[in-house]
Amino acid sequence: MSTSQINVSEYQPQLEEKTTRLQSLFSHLTTPELEVFPSPPQHYRMRAEFRVWHEGEELYYIMFDQQTKQKYRVDQFPMASRIINDLMPLIVDAVKPIPALRHRLFQVDFLSTLSGEILVSLLYHRQLDDEWTVETKKLKQRLQDEGFNINIIGRARKQKIVLDQEFVIEKLKVHDDILTYKQVENSFTQPNGEVAQKMLEWAVDCTAESEGDLLELYCGNGNFSLALAKNFNRVLATELAKPSVESAQYNIAVNNIENVDIIRMSAEDFTDAMEGKREFRRLKQQNIDLSSYQCNTIFVDPPRSGMDDATCKMVQGYQRIIYISCNPDTLIENLHILGETHNITRFALFDQFPYTHHMEAGVMLERK
Repeated sequence: MSTSQINVSEYQPQLEEKTTRLQSLFSHLTTPELEVFPSPPQHYRMRAEFRVWHEGEELYYIMFDQQTKQKYRVDQFPMASRIINDLMPLIVDAVKPIPALRHRLFQVDFLSTLSGEILVSLLYHRQLDDEWTVETKKLKQRLQDEGFNINIIGRARKQKIVLDQEFVIEKLKVHDDILTYKQVENSFTQPNGEVAQKMLEWAVDCTAESEGDLLELYCGNGNFSLALAKNFNRVLATELAKPSVESAQYNIAVNNIENVDIIRMSAEDFTDAMEGKREFRRLKQQNIDLSSYQCNTIFVDPPRSGMDDATCKMVQGYQRIIYISCNPDTLIENLHILGETHNITRFALFDQFPYTHHMEAGVMLERK
């Protein structure tokens, strides 16, 4: 048996190292005191992916060392949620003796929630047949009988079999509110549920005294949009990925939030629309009149590449900017433009990815 080890006693020193590193990155800027939001030291990841290794009659999970590229066996993964660790051996033990489930299985993906749901995706190097479906339904029923709130998906080249649903329903506590989110397989979700809650609370606190409307770019499944809606008259949010937009619409409805509109557009196209460079059919179809919004605040959570210069210039037009970044280096680059017109008034580190070099940062900027 092998376990991917973590030493929880190392958690605080690594967080302090990240804190120092982020402060050093921003040392040439004027910032307030850094707010640091730690992660649980273990069982913090809500999703995990494992390759499957076949060795004679044996079957087990493997991962690859990032430095040496050598494979190593993984029977438990303390970084992942408890429900993922509980299920890992049960899935292997169930698949191993059944050829229809075992044959050419090469990967297992887990997506779990703080609210106790889990989705398991079984990936194959062969086409799946009716026997696979029959055996997988039996497996799902056995695991449900053992108390797991589980769904299973089968994937092969140009094939996807969904037994019941391809998503989990997460419930996040944001101060005194409980918000419900549909999280779809293979769509982006925040990997660290506990830290995700802290990020939402921080953003809500930053905008507590807001007036007017909110514009949000890169909104994903409405993660921040829903939490922030109570602080604004209306929220207008954009997202390009179709599955995320569909999840956002579901999330708006299930949370009974009536002041949020999501439009499927890239940040670059939205910048063109705001500047009147061209008309967009999607805005007309949704009866969205950009001129009717009184947005003093803009919220951005861009990809690792950050924002392009044109979007940065558009963002400069707002009184207050909330910027969440998964890459402080590109955040610094964007601040070269944003800092021309705005001061940093809140500064935060969210430890989404413990024991790695990755840092999630947040800044609030207000017009000079």
